[in-house]
Amino acid sequence: MSTSTTNGTTIKVADEVWTAAALLHREHPERVDFAVEEIVERAQQEGIERPLRPGVYVHVVQHCVANRPPNPGRYRMLFQTGEGRRRLFRKGDTHHPAREGAKITPAPEDIPAAYRDLLAWYREWSAAAAQASQEGDPLLALLGSGKELWSDEHADDYVRRLREGWE
Repeated sequence: MSTSTTNGTTIKVADEVWTAAALLHREHPERVDFAVEEIVERAQQEGIERPLRPGVYVHVVQHCVANRPPNPGRYRMLFQTGEGRRRLFRKGDTHHPAREGAKITPAPEDIPAAYRDLLAWYREWSAAAAQASQEGDPLLALLGSGKELWSDEHADDYVRRLREGWE
C-alpha cells in the first residue's frame, strides 16, 4: 500500500531514497557512509512504497549522486564516498557541474508526514558536519587569522603605512 503525501500523490523515488539514507544516518550516527545495498534495503524495510520500485536502486547508484555525471537525473541528494558507498549530500560537497542548483532534499509536502522531522534533523546534521569539516581543515582553520594586524587601524591606512618610503 502506498503512502500519500500532502498533495495526495505517492512519494517520488528520489525522495524515498533520500528518506532511507537519512533514516540510516540518524539511526547510525557513528557511520560515515553506507553501502548502496544498505540504502536499498532500508527503503525496502521502511515500505513507504510497496512493492519496492525498481527505480530505487538506480537512483541510489546514479540519479541522486551529486558527484557523478547526471544520466538523466541530476539530484544532489547523495554523495559517493567510495566505490559502492554513499552518504547524504551536504552543502559544500563537490558535485558535478551539470547538477548545480539541483534538489538536495525533498520538499516537506512531497514526503509523508511521518518523515518530515528528518528535514530538521538533516539541517542540523549537515551544519554540524560542515563545521567539523572546517575545523579539521588546516587551510580553513586559518580563516580570519591575521586580522589583528590592522585591528586598530583601517585597512587602507595599514597598506599606506606599509608602502611609506617605497619608490
